[in-house]
Amino acid sequence: MSEGENEKKAGWFGRLKAGLSRSASQIGGSITALFTKRKLDQAALDELEETLIQADLGVTTSARIIQTIAKDRFDKEVSPEEIKGALADAVAALLRPVEHPLVLEGDKPQVILVVGVNGVGKTTTIGKIASHLRDQGRKVMLAAGDTFRAAAIEQLKIWGDRVGAPVIARETGADAAGLAFDALTQASATGTDVLLIDTAGRLQNKADLMGELAKIIRVLKKQVPDAPHHVLLVLDATTGQNALNQVSVFREICAVTGLVVTKLDGTARGGVLVAIADRFGLPVHFVGVGEQAADLQPFNAAAFARALAGLDQAAG
Repeated sequence: MSEGENEKKAGWFGRLKAGLSRSASQIGGSITALFTKRKLDQAALDELEETLIQADLGVTTSARIIQTIAKDRFDKEVSPEEIKGALADAVAALLRPVEHPLVLEGDKPQVILVVGVNGVGKTTTIGKIASHLRDQGRKVMLAAGDTFRAAAIEQLKIWGDRVGAPVIARETGADAAGLAFDALTQASATGTDVLLIDTAGRLQNKADLMGELAKIIRVLKKQVPDAPHHVLLVLDATTGQNALNQVSVFREICAVTGLVVTKLDGTARGGVLVAIADRFGLPVHFVGVGEQAADLQPFNAAAFARALAGLDQAAG
């Protein structure tokens, strides 16, 4: 790895660690209070498990991690740093199977359908992914498929201008499937590498949303039989355990292929990503810890686990 790449990696870890600081300080503070001159007895394990549950790792996942930590250490004197290291190792082991970069190979354009409830940051996430792809030299097009919200259409246009990507949009209330069809027609005709399609996220009436997304997918397949090539579900970490319900619902509605977890910097519930990974096993492509394009980066299991435990990247 070059010096520049090392600096870039260190810079992202710093942002990730800062973003997860609320989750890490809750977990790390509890560990320090618990394990200063103390044996790893059952009472300590129970308190540690409660700490993990409060950080939204979930009951089942927390119990599994506690078992792993206790395995060779039960009834032995342990230091807070040893427990943090063991926690990071256990979390990284759970997360490694879902650490998957977004691979865009095969026919062009690669079609990415972005789904999620309103307010999770779908439109912003599309803009940030588009920025990354443009940095890689790819030709990107955006489609403002959340036609019910004028603000979403305007926001996507702003991101399009910012990253130099054309935006296909229609008036508010236009048929989203028709827009997706037109966008794919244009993307195919102009040699576009990647088409990113925004969608509505109204969960109040699941049947309506299901029907709309099914229609979008149907019209895409008429042109490109294996489209969409990716269906990314955007989740807001601040919603905690409710994010698990959203994964369940959207997996019913459409074939979700991967996850993007945003707003990790706004919560002490960063552990919810671990619970989601453990329960669903869906690839996690990106995590976000801020407003800038550089604050959304490919998911790295070891870096996330160490940041969550409040450890420095270099150790271990």
